[in-house]
Amino acid sequence: MKILCVIDSLGSGGAQRQLVNLAVGLKQNGHKVSFLVYHRINFFKDILDENNIAVHEIIAPNHFMRLLKMRRYIRHGNFNSVLSFLEAPNFICEIAGFPRRKWKLVVGERSANPAILKSFKLKAYRWFHLFADYVVANSHANIKMVRKVNPLLASRKCKVIYNIVDFKKWQSNEKFTPQKDGKFNIVIAASHRYLKNLNCLVEAVNLLTKEEKNKLKIDWYGDDNHDDSKSVALKKIEKYQLDNVFSFHPPTLDINKKIHQADAVGLFSILEGLPNTVCEAMVAGKPVIATRVSDVPLLILNSNFLSNPFDAQSISKSLSYALNSHPNDLLNEGISNKNIAENIFKTESILQQYLLLLNS
Repeated sequence: MKILCVIDSLGSGGAQRQLVNLAVGLKQNGHKVSFLVYHRINFFKDILDENNIAVHEIIAPNHFMRLLKMRRYIRHGNFNSVLSFLEAPNFICEIAGFPRRKWKLVVGERSANPAILKSFKLKAYRWFHLFADYVVANSHANIKMVRKVNPLLASRKCKVIYNIVDFKKWQSNEKFTPQKDGKFNIVIAASHRYLKNLNCLVEAVNLLTKEEKNKLKIDWYGDDNHDDSKSVALKKIEKYQLDNVFSFHPPTLDINKKIHQADAVGLFSILEGLPNTVCEAMVAGKPVIATRVSDVPLLILNSNFLSNPFDAQSISKSLSYALNSHPNDLLNEGISNKNIAENIFKTESILQQYLLLLNS
């Protein structure tokens, strides 16, 4: 089967990582896979190159020209199926099918952003899902929101498929030493945006006891080209004298190695689709300290590790619980997460769910 994957760029975001993982899996299953993007950001391109997956870029001077050029490329590519992620690429692929198409079209929703309930533009994007064969979300929270915006979407067209996780990459065979050097290390893999909630996390850390602060080390990996949330947070970190707690790093393809050496993985977002970092941390057998967003409460069963993203005291309470847990209890929490992950994130299972839609 000839499959085209469409997304805005090959940047370091979760949606991009997930579509790249899917493409590699589809290619390894014998399908001819290629990418279409419209921004030249190549964080994941090396992975596609290694797997001989071609990438076609369409760089246009405005949105209208982009739409026309991408529509022409899709319509003349003789594809059997098109798989797109994110609202603007989804819209482009749905428009490309007018007035008729021969290929299967599966569009992927990747964010349970409540703004789609109010914004005319974001609502309009979801109405065009009527022209797709299937709408796939990676969380039940997301698909409920989409159907609320567009009640005419048939339930048979709406599917929930969790994120694909490379078990070989994320399962560590190394012997892990908890709280090395007396520090409790939390790794966070997220771009710097206000919705990732760094500012509230700083406030939460400041509410910890002095002893807890001295024990805590947070390493955040992510780019900071989106808004001024990081610069605002850095001023708070300096004000509260938390420089010894927080360290910031650029995004890395070796984030799995950082997570394997961490005591826990953190995610404190205000909203998410289904965060890759939570799924991957579970496969790696790590405790996850997170906010109650999307389907995270369905995955992380120990509510002591979960918090309200808008309440610094709630986040501080979950951090304190982890910091004061016995190392064996933390290891057991990681094992519990790993057992859950083995049932729902297996690569072949998720690939088959997508292939069923792309082939149907």
